[in-house]
Amino acid sequence: MIKAGVVGATGYAGAELVRLLAGHPDALPTILTSRQFAGIRFDTVYPAMAGEVGLTCESLSVERLIENCDVVFTALPHKIPMTIVPELVAGGTKVVDLSADFRFSEAEQYEAHYQQHTARDLLEKAVYGLCEVYREAVQGTVLVGNPGCYPTSALLPLVPLLKSGMLEVGSIVVDSKSGVSGAGRSLSISSHFCEADESFKAYKVATHRHNPEIDAILSREAGRPVSVTFVPHLVPMARGMFTTIYAVSQGKLSMEEVRNCLSSYYEGRRFVRIVGPARVPDTRHVRGTNYCDIGFTLDEPRGRLILMSAIDNLVKGAAGQAVQNMNIMFGLDETAGLTNVPFPV
Repeated sequence: MIKAGVVGATGYAGAELVRLLAGHPDALPTILTSRQFAGIRFDTVYPAMAGEVGLTCESLSVERLIENCDVVFTALPHKIPMTIVPELVAGGTKVVDLSADFRFSEAEQYEAHYQQHTARDLLEKAVYGLCEVYREAVQGTVLVGNPGCYPTSALLPLVPLLKSGMLEVGSIVVDSKSGVSGAGRSLSISSHFCEADESFKAYKVATHRHNPEIDAILSREAGRPVSVTFVPHLVPMARGMFTTIYAVSQGKLSMEEVRNCLSSYYEGRRFVRIVGPARVPDTRHVRGTNYCDIGFTLDEPRGRLILMSAIDNLVKGAAGQAVQNMNIMFGLDETAGLTNVPFPV
């Protein structure tokens, strides 16, 4: 049985990790840390977990994590993980980091959009954990930089088509909508009920930190520089993410060619579902699951391809993908602990 620690267990992504690990057939949570709730049982913070998780939250101790965990999930704000991950890795513990600290292969890319990186030497070891694209690399690593939620929703539809040369790289616009849980559990004015309810708005237009993450991976996969226009929006729902992507096709495309490209690339990959032409993806149909549903249509008179994706931002966009990465790192079936059947309504 894999012993797992969750650092930052009482945040939304951390709590989702605990939920998934509690139902995992080959792993169990052994240490949960929380700065705010140290000394308090996890099921007191999240009563839904009563009878499922009886652990008490602890203050962070790297030594205890190394002694008691085979893998540690760091569900912390950017900058904090880079201060503890080097010691965890040196102690023989595998790490899946949910912050941005280990998502970039070059320190300069990270520092241009975040802050100084103090664990530069680990960036060469870290693997970007987009499971359906980098599975083989994840298998051989001790450190995964878990992708952001917006990048996951944009990269999964785009990567196969860019690799196949089907899109004009300078034409891509990514328009994303996220539920309020994407802002995390910490209080902020924008996430208050009275501010978010009955409201729909864009934010951090063309300045969001996930934009360079999307650009970096698309450039790597396309084999040339790719820079997309990215506009995120906040919608008044707790969880879920819907992304619409607009791109000019490279030459004349058919619906069949697009479907064949996506279907062949993701053949055998359980968590990517290509939606049939009769419907579009819907956040309701992936809620609480690790699925990414992808749909598309062609605006033929304008030579434009419209891609759509739906994920649960806390699962495929965070904790679910992190558990999927853990499964791959330890040689397990990558679907282990993630096969809960979606709610039909």
